[in-house]
Amino acid sequence: MIKNIPIEKVLFLDIETVPQVSNFAELSETEQKLWDKKTARQREEDISAEDFYRDRAGIMAEFGKIICISIGIYDKNNKILIRSFAGDHEEELLKEFGEIFNRPKLQNVILCAHNGKEFDFPWIARRFLINGMQPPIPFQMFGKKPWEIPHLDTLELWKFGDYKHYTSLKLLTKILGIPSPKGDIDGSQVGHVFYVEKDIDRIVTYCEKDTIAVAQIFL
Repeated sequence: MIKNIPIEKVLFLDIETVPQVSNFAELSETEQKLWDKKTARQREEDISAEDFYRDRAGIMAEFGKIICISIGIYDKNNKILIRSFAGDHEEELLKEFGEIFNRPKLQNVILCAHNGKEFDFPWIARRFLINGMQPPIPFQMFGKKPWEIPHLDTLELWKFGDYKHYTSLKLLTKILGIPSPKGDIDGSQVGHVFYVEKDIDRIVTYCEKDTIAVAQIFL
């Protein structure tokens, strides 16, 4: 039963991702060909590989990178503590994030995110490997039985077994009477804010609000 899970054992998180480089032309010729091949069936006939890169590379771990991970955990007074790891140097960001799992308090921690099983958790694990590091223990799934994997997903919980159903974080907060986490940007604008406006603080604020919303939904 979910209600039997100690709330202080749950680590809520959200990530923000962008394309690996600011535009398609910065990719090597080999990378351009690989992108073209990977996305050929996803693109409509009038959408070029270059245009599709700008819009979609940020959601594919092989062609994107993480620029922010926000985490939240409740203390003994039921107050949520928030911390973010952000910046342009993904390897450093991930290394710093990974080190938190060496703390005694986070041993046997349970991860929770909205659509985390389809996005946040595999993204983090893949980017650790791409950067030459082992993913932290909570992200290692090989050889584990489904019930041994310490992952919770508020989207999956809301589905109640209806696997064709999708509900956005914004909609779920609305119908549950939780203040909306969305501010002055949305996920589709993160790349522009990062590469053009160069405003990482704005992205961190956006990411932290989503993390808090996931925690409130779980409660």
